Amino acid sequence: MNEQSSQIRAAILTVSDRSARGERADLGGPALASWLGQKSVAVTHTAILPDEPNAISAQLTKWADSGACDLIVTTGGTGVSPRDRTPDATLQVLDFTIPGLAEAMRADSLKRTPHAALSRAVAGVRKQALIINLPGSPDGALENLATIWPAIVHAIEKIHGDTSDCARTS
Repeated sequence: MNEQSSQIRAAILTVSDRSARGERADLGGPALASWLGQKSVAVTHTAILPDEPNAISAQLTKWADSGACDLIVTTGGTGVSPRDRTPDATLQVLDFTIPGLAEAMRADSLKRTPHAALSRAVAGVRKQALIINLPGSPDGALENLATIWPAIVHAIEKIHGDTSDCARTS
């Protein structure tokens, strides 16, 4: 956001059955929080949930509708395993999708692994919150977020009502 705008406020939702049961440490959520902190983003909310679509949708709705988050990122549940339902739960709550963000993440990830083609991650907006699904792997989550970061700040400004011209002026 520009110098006159307030700081971006973010929430991070880790979606993992094993992490929710305490059987595996959540590495993705803390890695994302650290990365976002380096970008001067205030991480205001974090949670770990099992791969349960209703619980995921409810958490995303709660955070987005509260007005306390400009950016909500999820990590985990974006593949094709039977329990991977994060994109489905996200689509249930979005006002509209932003396909280009997910397309950019997949395109960049395909340079590193053919498995990126299996990602079902989505991105979109609910109320005034940008919601983005990221992979469960900490490296994959960070790589994907870094790929689209240049567009995120601009997207949040627009979501919040910025009417300035989007064309480059220099």
